[in-house]
Amino acid sequence: MERKVYDQMAKLDSCHWWFTARRRILDGVIERIVKPPKGARILELGAGTGHNLEMLSRFGEVEASELDPVARGIASERLGRTVIEAALPDLSMFPAGAYDMVALLDVLEHVTDDQGSLAAIFDRLKPGGALLLTVPINPWMWSAHDVAHHHHRRYRKAEIRQLALDAGYEIELMSPFNSLLFPPIAAVRLVGKLTGKDDSDDAMPSAPVNKTLDTIFGLERGLIGRVPLPFGVSLVAVLRRPR
Repeated sequence: MERKVYDQMAKLDSCHWWFTARRRILDGVIERIVKPPKGARILELGAGTGHNLEMLSRFGEVEASELDPVARGIASERLGRTVIEAALPDLSMFPAGAYDMVALLDVLEHVTDDQGSLAAIFDRLKPGGALLLTVPINPWMWSAHDVAHHHHRRYRKAEIRQLALDAGYEIELMSPFNSLLFPPIAAVRLVGKLTGKDDSDDAMPSAPVNKTLDTIFGLERGLIGRVPLPFGVSLVAVLRRPR
């Protein structure tokens, strides 16, 4: 990602509606669907500034990697120990068959070799261990946001399903999310393309708007895995290494 994106992330990741509601949603997915064992060994790959590490630590002992040196330094401070430099698909610095859960949260779209990356993660999971994966979906939504974040692609659900199956995973959950806000977000992206006023849309909204968006998006914590969501800005999956 561009340097300014990491700088903005570090400023906003504790208060911006997208980060705060998303953490609550993922917390719910881990609690209800992943169900890691007590004292689980957890690895987050591409941890960025470390904004998910506290949430993940609720479920076990967390290790993390991050490629960008500045973001890695911030994440290390938040974790209280060193976050390792790593670039997918090379995970040779992490032991094979060691982890109860690996989190890959909006990272796969940054990686050239997505198939090789999923295979490398599979090898690091214990039998029965789970990969918690999120990615942006809908290629037609491609915008300046994707360019600023150095995305290689936005996925289709069928593509993620095939990548997972080819890597040997069992699919426990695969659901769109950020669904309740999908209509206005999609409208903004389309209008931006039509008017030529497409931007990376990373700004902090006003406090009332931020609270409203946080509340609406956060409602999905109780929906994912219980109610079929037909569309969304992103996709969340729980992929299990067979026991």
